[in-house]
Amino acid sequence: MDFMQRALRLTPLAAALAALPAFATNGYFPHGYGLKAKGMGGTSIALSQDALGGATNPASMVFTGNRFDAGVDLFMPHRDAERSGAGFPTLNGAVDSSRTAFLVPEMGYNRMVGNDLSVGVSVYGNGGMNTAYPQGNFNCGGGGANMLCGAGGLGVDLMQLVVAPTAAWKFHPQHSIGASLLLGYQRFEAVGLHAFDNAPGFPPFTQSPGNVTNRGHDDSTGVGIRIGWMGRLTDQFTMGASYAPKMDMGRFKKYRGLFAGDGGFDIPEHYGVGVAFAPTPAWQFAADWQRINYSGVPSVGNPGAMPAPLGAANGPGFGWRDIDVFKLGAAWKMDPRWTLRAGYNRGGNPIAASDVTFNIVAPGVMTSHFTAGFTYAVSADSEITGALMYAPSRSVTGASMFNAVMGPGAGGNETIRMKQYSVGLAWGKRF
Repeated sequence: MDFMQRALRLTPLAAALAALPAFATNGYFPHGYGLKAKGMGGTSIALSQDALGGATNPASMVFTGNRFDAGVDLFMPHRDAERSGAGFPTLNGAVDSSRTAFLVPEMGYNRMVGNDLSVGVSVYGNGGMNTAYPQGNFNCGGGGANMLCGAGGLGVDLMQLVVAPTAAWKFHPQHSIGASLLLGYQRFEAVGLHAFDNAPGFPPFTQSPGNVTNRGHDDSTGVGIRIGWMGRLTDQFTMGASYAPKMDMGRFKKYRGLFAGDGGFDIPEHYGVGVAFAPTPAWQFAADWQRINYSGVPSVGNPGAMPAPLGAANGPGFGWRDIDVFKLGAAWKMDPRWTLRAGYNRGGNPIAASDVTFNIVAPGVMTSHFTAGFTYAVSADSEITGALMYAPSRSVTGASMFNAVMGPGAGGNETIRMKQYSVGLAWGKRF
């Protein structure tokens, strides 16, 4: 009862915090969940460092103990897009997204029930398909237009929030299993995609005119599950695994003419395994492998050149491929108060050159991420954690979709580019 009362008090606050946009680096998933993990390249599946296990491996929570964690990450992506070599020179030009700084909150609470059972809640977010390009100096034949021949600014805004009530059980002194109920909420908006809304002078693109762009924010909800296992095989060596099937979300009705499946936008299946090795009490090393199956969500994974209108059951999508993510991290307990961390995260780029045009508004092209972090023990039961991330510039270039619409060579080539920084702080309390 005490846990339920605490969780009910925390969840509205967490939801309010997480209603801020959340952004990502491995496609539209973050490079890690929790500031400790983010300082170690995102490694977390075989670690039990905080109460964010519902976002990574639920089985870790029973090894975490009684604690509360809350933090915020300042995420700073820099996105730009360019078109060159177009047969219609007024289509050439470059724009930068004006949104370059976002606050990404996190929160977790865990409570032991006896020695072998824990219950808790983790609150986390995904996102990253967020851009805001100015109109620029483009002209598609009918006067001023944005880079995709729509009116005014161009961009999309996607936020996904998950509240994950979690339970974990030690069925053996060194082995545990866990499960998280994933309660999902997502919000989306698109602006400036008028050319794809069956605009005059363009082919008919959508099966639902009037439901493609500039409809304001729309939202949807859904329910999923994550399961996990953790085993401390020796005093030095730990393994973990977790799995989350595709999370079925309600449709974005205002954008049923944009997303395949009449506005469908599910959260993709993802899973992973991890190992952690502590050769001495002062040192810990970790490695994770994660798989994110973007292709299982038609609105994300379908190629942009699908022979069906936007919004159809098998209509065009962003063409995102499934990716593998490899994470490496190290932590050094320098003295009783200070722990230092470093890591590297290498993910696949989900965007192919053939799908650059649609992904001007969602340039999730990042691959390499370098991280560092620290924890400072304020007292025996209170600590401050910080983390930094730098992802160097990455770009993809491909032929414009306008070559097929206006004639060969008319649209030239397009390049999307991004680089990222983040810095975050969190407070943890054991009780």
